[in-house]
Amino acid sequence: MTERRYQRIQDVLSKRQPDFSIMAEDVYKPHNLSAMLRTCDAVGIGEVYAINPTGGIPTYNDTSGSAEKWINLTVFKTLSEAHERVKARGMQIFAAHLSEEAVDYRDVDYSLPTCVLFGNEKRGVTDEAAELADKHIIIPMLGMVQSLNVSVATAVILFEAQRQRRDKGMYKTARLDPEVIKKQTFEWLYPKEAALLAYDEKAYPELNEEGLYKK
Repeated sequence: MTERRYQRIQDVLSKRQPDFSIMAEDVYKPHNLSAMLRTCDAVGIGEVYAINPTGGIPTYNDTSGSAEKWINLTVFKTLSEAHERVKARGMQIFAAHLSEEAVDYRDVDYSLPTCVLFGNEKRGVTDEAAELADKHIIIPMLGMVQSLNVSVATAVILFEAQRQRRDKGMYKTARLDPEVIKKQTFEWLYPKEAALLAYDEKAYPELNEEGLYKK
């Protein structure tokens, strides 16, 4: 069981995209945030940014399929803090936002370092966030409704991004630093032991090819 889980974790981490993420601006409904995290995990996103003005980690529900266990969620109280973090990582920001200059979500390049910004369920992206974005993207709607639910829109856009990245071979070789993969593997395989070692400020032990370590 451990060996099978170890190999599965190695395969998942080998496809993680460290230069691809999303930003959720005050998405306050737990089922929406949970569904967004599930999609992120599915396309190889390992780190997500959220803006929650009230602070704290937003809650989840069963929609996530436990995806929150596999995603690093960083929460900011302000848009400016989140924007600064994303830009420091060299990412372009595409805001899912209906505006006069918005372009079809399929007509932008997601193979570049990219963060996609989604607004909350009621207002969408705020004016401040729209102003800070490098480009606005939309999902063309051919019916009477103007937009999709935020979690559905996230899935539509991220799977287009996955397609572009797959076509450029960005999932074929591991893109995370080997040391990051080792660290994450141990934390996922042995969460309790990892927590104790971190508390004692001790290094994680090396794992063998079966995912085991000497105790």
